[in-house]
Amino acid sequence: MISERERVVKGLAADPRVVEAVVDAVHRQVPAYAALDGSRLPEVRAIAAWALDRLLHLWCSDGALEPADLRRFRGIAAARAADGRPVQAVLRAYRVAAAVIAEEVAAYAPRLAAEDAFALTRLLLAVLDTLSEVMATEYAAASQYLTGDREQAQRLLLDDLIAGRHASVGALTDRAARLGVQLPDPYCLLVAESAEPAGRPHITQGAAVGLLASFAGYGGGATRIATTRGSRAVLLLPVAAAAAAPEALRERGWRGCAVCGESLDRIAVAHRLAADALDTAPAHAHHPSRVLTEADAHVLALLAGHPAAPPDRIGRLVLGPLTDPAQRHLLEALTAYVDTGSASAAARVLHLHPQSLRYRIRRIHVLTGRDPRDPWQRLTLDIARTVVVGAGG
Repeated sequence: MISERERVVKGLAADPRVVEAVVDAVHRQVPAYAALDGSRLPEVRAIAAWALDRLLHLWCSDGALEPADLRRFRGIAAARAADGRPVQAVLRAYRVAAAVIAEEVAAYAPRLAAEDAFALTRLLLAVLDTLSEVMATEYAAASQYLTGDREQAQRLLLDDLIAGRHASVGALTDRAARLGVQLPDPYCLLVAESAEPAGRPHITQGAAVGLLASFAGYGGGATRIATTRGSRAVLLLPVAAAAAAPEALRERGWRGCAVCGESLDRIAVAHRLAADALDTAPAHAHHPSRVLTEADAHVLALLAGHPAAPPDRIGRLVLGPLTDPAQRHLLEALTAYVDTGSASAAARVLHLHPQSLRYRIRRIHVLTGRDPRDPWQRLTLDIARTVVVGAGG
């Protein structure tokens, strides 16, 4: 015959509303969790589901936390130290969760025997007591490790930013302060790889740090950080450093993509945009004197069928000042040049002297940083003026 505890456990385990009630209570009652964006809540939900399942099982079997449980809680504590969520907030979240679980048991079984209710209370208190010691100790150890080796700690910080493992801008700022790091804001995220056409070697951390040294004179007191992702180096730099990237990469026979338009809490988005651009850019897009830009990356994403921004924004990123009504004559010159394929033919269309048309082409180059005579630059300009005109720009 099934016991009352087994009946309650079976009922609550089958009800997804219980986990949602735990997550909702933690999100509402613990400020550090209230600041979490939607991308982090699935992790909270997964931990809540696992913890609920373990607690109900232990209550049903009169068991206690096992070494495997403690290892998992230690891992959670270390992860929270890495993403800057305070250990006090983490432990409070578990206390809130314990209270919700007790309330859900009481609601499901309002006539629960005193012996079963006392057993649940003892279990919850014992688990919370153990977690307070185990997680606080592991959190302190992880924090000490993160701050002990400055270069390694900075690299781990950038690794977490790239992976999107940060609770909020506030948590990021707090972690940076503990490491003595001044994150560049505005920043440039540079993703670089060997320009060899086949069998690109993995870039070592030492090589990435060597590239980082090329930007030592930029950004004042802002910290420059380097890490690696497979065959690529990833550098977090002050935005002014983007101007030095072409020369620094050319000296090494590397190529890259620099994204400078995202906020600090969207470094993961910037990295994905740059990495996808390097994956999909044709060979002729990597002009020796250039680094792919945010605008290039957005154009490539648009061509690949998964735009990361609205088409009209992509057009404006590429065209820059050419979208100003005062520069309409330059946009008309660009349209005529792209449509006809030559300055002479474009001049005839616009009833201009060829030299006047060539002057406008040079102005387009100066204002946008893109030379309409270069095949890749002409394509990006063509796409940009098409989507801008199509959007009514």
